[in-house]
Amino acid sequence: MNRDWSTLWPILWEAFGQTLQMVSIALLTGGVAGLALGIALYVTRRGNLLDNRWVFGVLNVLVNIVRPIPFIIFVTLLGPVTLQVVGTTLGTEAFIFPLSVMTAFGTSRIVEQNLVGIDPGVIEAARAMGASSWRIITTVLVPEALAPLILGYTFLFIAVLDMSAVAGLIGGGGLGDFAIRYGYQRYNWGVVIVTVLVIIAIVQVAQLLGNWLARKALHR
Repeated sequence: MNRDWSTLWPILWEAFGQTLQMVSIALLTGGVAGLALGIALYVTRRGNLLDNRWVFGVLNVLVNIVRPIPFIIFVTLLGPVTLQVVGTTLGTEAFIFPLSVMTAFGTSRIVEQNLVGIDPGVIEAARAMGASSWRIITTVLVPEALAPLILGYTFLFIAVLDMSAVAGLIGGGGLGDFAIRYGYQRYNWGVVIVTVLVIIAIVQVAQLLGNWLARKALHR
C-alpha cells in the first residue's frame, strides 16, 4: 500500500480536506477573537482611547504567557479544557479548539502591532470631531490598518497551517499526519515530497491572495 498511489490519492485528498477544515475554522474563530483581543490591548494602552493600565497589564501578561508555549505542549496542556468543551480529546474537532485558542493569542499581537503604527493625529482628529470610542475603532483604527492587517492574517494563515501539522498526534488527521504515517514511517519519501508540494501550493495561493487584497486595500 505504501507505494500504491491509486490507494494513497483518496487518503491524501481526505487529509487535504481535514487540514483546510482545521485551518479555516481556527482562522475564523481565532482570528475574530484575536482581533478583539488585539484591539483591547491597543485601546487600553497608556494614553489611548480607553486607557486602563490594569486591563492592559492583565491582557499583556496573559498573551505573553500563552504565546511562547510550544504548540504541541499547549495541545496537551489544554486537554482537560478541550474535553469539557468538545467532549473528546481525539479527532479533528478536538484539535480545532486548541488551534483556535493559540491562533487568537497569536493574532492579538499582530493586530496590536499594526494598530500601534497608526498616526495618532488621525485618532485625535476623530476625537476632536466628537466620535465615540467605538466609532473610532470601527471607522478609523481598523480601516487605517486594513492593508497591514491583511498581510498579518496571511502570515497567520501560514503559521496556523504549520501548527496543523501536529494534528496526527491526537488522531486529528491532516497533511502532517498523512506525511508521517504513509511517508516517514513507511520510508516512502515520495509521499513526503508530494505532501510538501501540496503545502507549498497552499501557501503560495494564500500569499498571492493576501498580497492582492492588501494592494486593493491600499488603493481604496
